[in-house]
Amino acid sequence: MDARLPLAWPEVPPAHGGVLLRQFRSEDAHLAMELAEDPYIPLISSIPSPCPQDEAVEWILRQNGRFTSGAGYSFAVADAQTDRALGQIGLWLTYLPEGRATAGYLMAPAHRGRGRAADALAALAAFGWSIPELHRLELYIEPWNTASFRTAEAAGFSCEGLLRSYQVIGGQRRDMLLYAAVRQPALLASQVAERR
Repeated sequence: MDARLPLAWPEVPPAHGGVLLRQFRSEDAHLAMELAEDPYIPLISSIPSPCPQDEAVEWILRQNGRFTSGAGYSFAVADAQTDRALGQIGLWLTYLPEGRATAGYLMAPAHRGRGRAADALAALAAFGWSIPELHRLELYIEPWNTASFRTAEAAGFSCEGLLRSYQVIGGQRRDMLLYAAVRQPALLASQVAERR
């Protein structure tokens, strides 16, 4: 199986709770500027700090390019009522031939603490299980980031352990907690039955 399988954009936007996951649009450039206000986000993403309007638009184009290149899905996390972009969440398919994918999410500072990241992660996982080859979804979170691992746990992910000196962030090697969710056997059986 090729690592870059043909991808299909979901016909119905994945949704859970108060958010839906949709494609980025040019008017979402404000989000990149809001995300850049958090000093940690430029260390773990391609968002520059500061992030002027032209670079914010470039970031939006890069997000849409993730899908067209076959790398995976980069969704805008949008408020289900207003459609305003609140954050970004990605499903990265580099390891799909082994049945694995990784996820990552960024929420603008003004939209944290309301459960929207957990809703987005739950929506992303449900969408991920629609990909028959996917059996395991992983997240990597720094141990100090209690808000992020609470988000993961609220979305049904479990901590599997500490990966010491796992990743370089901001020029330093950092430990990461590995969180994962696995496809439930009943879900797999129902999908096989639907294809018959």
